Amino acid sequence: MLYQLHEINRALLEPWSYWAEAVSQMYSAPGSWLSQVPGSQELAAGAELFHRLGKDYEKPQFGIHSIEVKGAECAVLEKVALEKPFCRLLRFKRFSDDANVVEHLHDSPTVLVVAPLSGHHSTLLRDTVKSLLHDHKVYLTDWTDARVVPKDAGAFTLDDYVAYLQEFIRFIGTEHLHVISVCQPTVPALAAVSLMAARGEATPRSMVMMGGPIDTRQSPTAVNSLATRNSLEWFEQNVIQVVPGNLAGAGRRVYPGFLQYLGFIAMNPERHAMSHWDFYRDLVKGDQDTTAAHRRFYDEYNAVLDMPAEYYLDCIRVVFQEHLLPRGLWDVRGERVDPSKIRDTAIMTIEGELDDISGEGQTRAAHKLCSGVPQARQTHLTVEGAGHYGIFSGKRWRTQVYPQVRDFIAANDVAPAKKTARKPAARRQAK
Repeated sequence: MLYQLHEINRALLEPWSYWAEAVSQMYSAPGSWLSQVPGSQELAAGAELFHRLGKDYEKPQFGIHSIEVKGAECAVLEKVALEKPFCRLLRFKRFSDDANVVEHLHDSPTVLVVAPLSGHHSTLLRDTVKSLLHDHKVYLTDWTDARVVPKDAGAFTLDDYVAYLQEFIRFIGTEHLHVISVCQPTVPALAAVSLMAARGEATPRSMVMMGGPIDTRQSPTAVNSLATRNSLEWFEQNVIQVVPGNLAGAGRRVYPGFLQYLGFIAMNPERHAMSHWDFYRDLVKGDQDTTAAHRRFYDEYNAVLDMPAEYYLDCIRVVFQEHLLPRGLWDVRGERVDPSKIRDTAIMTIEGELDDISGEGQTRAAHKLCSGVPQARQTHLTVEGAGHYGIFSGKRWRTQVYPQVRDFIAANDVAPAKKTARKPAARRQAK
């Protein structure tokens, strides 16, 4: 009944949230006489804070409409390249009227950014996508909120996730493709390429894995401890809910976004409380820049989605409890996942020094597993002073991480030379 209670509470709070927004506008709008009333700033600030704490946050927009390429402004069109029940493959297509720029756009490497399906929407990678667009053709996995997927669409498991990624890779083509996986999808992305390599299929030119739980036995974090402290049955009984009848996915079993959100807040409650208090004080002072930054961050942070129950429980078991990938025991639809089969895909791993979600060494573990890739085509980067989000978003991403990712992709955009066996000299026949 927890999900139903949440929906009832949201419905009851919604009118009050709208009322608070109206009060905030009345007491803060420059043209309103109420803004001149003593104490109006405090009243307006309190009303806006109430509105933001009580409102329902919808999925944000990417809002990437143009990008600069080689000094020229290029328009960007977001389009759906392929649509599946639980995911849309988005393409961010660049346009220019400059012939030289068009040629550069055409020759750019292609990147598939695999966004995490772990509570937040793919727009969390807006900064990642925007940086990549300067030098690459960009595709992105845009996962669908499970609460709007009709129950008759069937279940979605971790095996299905791997199958989706393989389909997307084949759809795009591997000739100049580079896969970048951020956080949770490092595991299914590595599995997808491993299985393709084992079958003899062409694989992407390179893989960049960022802050992911390849081997959570290395430097366990609080997130890892939670997953191992409780049994799989505990998770199924305590966090899995059924989507209420007022939503499109009615009857589907999910891990609700609002529970995931509470988990995010519980990790740093003091920091979030202080952030909201600072927001209130900045509103009173009229600090527009700081309050705008707060709104942008929490508009993204507070927008969460539901995960299919089957997929979530698979991740808990396979990745965090049984460590099947690093132990070499993971089977996907009857096929063993063996990263050592990868030969022609260069590997780059990235970790944040202060990452409190994926600890040090968890992503780097991929190098040991990908033993078939020559050492010269493997590289690792630890970003000093960066937390989990700092390795793919923000100033450190733009100035420290992205330039190295860009250069790594450029260096591996050409297929590695194949070694040909030297033919033995022909024996002379005795005459």
